[in-house]
Amino acid sequence: MNYILFDGASRNSLLPFTYTRPVADIRIGILTIREKWEKHLGYATSTITEDYLSEKYPMVELEENVMINASFLPTENLAKMVSNLEPDQAIFYDDEPIAFYAKEDQEVNFDVYEVIQYNYDVFTVKYTWDIFSKNERAIKEDFDLLTKDRESQPIPESNNVIASEKVFLEEGAKLEFTTLNASAGPIYIGKDAEIMEGSLIRGPFVLCDHATVKMGAKIYGGTTIGPHSKIGGEVSNSVVFGYSNKGHDGFIGNTVLGEWCNLGADTNTSNLKNNYAPVRLWSYETEGFAKTGLQFCGLMMGDHSKCGINTMFNTGTVVGVNANVFGSGFPRNFVPSYSWGGSSGFTTYLTKKAFEVAKVVMSRRSIELTEEDQKILEHIFEETKIWRKSYE
Repeated sequence: MNYILFDGASRNSLLPFTYTRPVADIRIGILTIREKWEKHLGYATSTITEDYLSEKYPMVELEENVMINASFLPTENLAKMVSNLEPDQAIFYDDEPIAFYAKEDQEVNFDVYEVIQYNYDVFTVKYTWDIFSKNERAIKEDFDLLTKDRESQPIPESNNVIASEKVFLEEGAKLEFTTLNASAGPIYIGKDAEIMEGSLIRGPFVLCDHATVKMGAKIYGGTTIGPHSKIGGEVSNSVVFGYSNKGHDGFIGNTVLGEWCNLGADTNTSNLKNNYAPVRLWSYETEGFAKTGLQFCGLMMGDHSKCGINTMFNTGTVVGVNANVFGSGFPRNFVPSYSWGGSSGFTTYLTKKAFEVAKVVMSRRSIELTEEDQKILEHIFEETKIWRKSYE
C-alpha cells in the first residue's frame, strides 16, 4: 500500500516550524512524525504539503493510496486500523479525518465514504506548544518502539546510573563520569552521540544520533536533543529538532528550537510569568496572542534563527525563520522571520546576507544549502513581509 501524509488543518497553528517542513517532519520524542508512521506501518511515506515545499517533499501517488493526517501520531491500535483500510473507507476522530483510502485522481467526498469513528485515545500535535508539552509521552512510546527485543550497548562503569534497565545506548554512544537518572522515564542515547563528563541528566531524555551534551550540563526530563546538535547549560522539557546549538551556560525551558539555530552564550528563556498567569503565544492564524492553557511556556524559534550572547527571551516568545536577535534588554515576544535587531528595534535581514550565513553554517556539517532550499527560504521571506511592515 502507498501511504501519503498530509498537513491537515493544523499546519498554520504549527508555524513557524511548518514554514520549512511538512507537519510530518516535526520531531517529537525520538523520531519525527513521519518516521513513527513508517516504523508502525512498515512502509515509506510521501507528503501532501504547501506548493512551495512540494519540490523538496514530493508526493508519490499510485493507483491506490491511504492518506494520513500528519497531526495524528500513530499508536499500535491506530496504525492497525489504518493498515486495514479498504476502498471508500475513512477513519474519523469526531469531525476530523485521521486517514482515508483514495484512488488516484479520485475526488474525495466523505458523504459517500463508510466512516469509521475512532473512539480510542488519540495523540495529536496541533499547536507549537504540543511539541514540548507532549514530548514526555512521545519519548516513552518511541523508546518502547525502538528498543523492543534489542539489547543496549554496555554503559561504561564510570557513570552513575539509576534505573539502568531504562537506559539504552546505540552503537558508538560515548559517555563517561555522568549521572543518568531514568527512574522517572527512559534515557535514549543515539548512534555516535556523546555526553561529556560531569553532566547530570534526568529522564525521559533523548540524545539523537551524532549529538553532543557538553561538560557539566544539567538536563531535566521531557527533553529531546535532535541529531547533530550541541547542548550545554541548563535545559528543561525542550525539543531541539536537529543541527542546532546551545553550547554554553544559560537556561532554556519548555522551548522548541528548529534546525540550524544557534543560541549565544548565556542566552536565557523565561518559561514562567511573574504573576504565574497562563501564557499566551503569538498565533499566525489570528494575528494575535493565543491562549496556551499552560503556566510554563518558553521560546519557539524557527529554522536558521540565531541570537547573540546574553540574549533574554520573555515568557512565550515566538521567533520566525532566519531571524537574528541581539543586544541588551528583552526583545518583543513576537519576532518576525528575517528580522535583524533586538529590544532597540529591528530592520529587515535580507536574503542575500541570510543565505551567506546559512551556507557557512551548513558547510560545517558538510551539508549544502541547495537552490531548492533557497527557493523555499525566498518564498518565506515574501510570505512573511506582512509581519515586518513596520520597518520595511
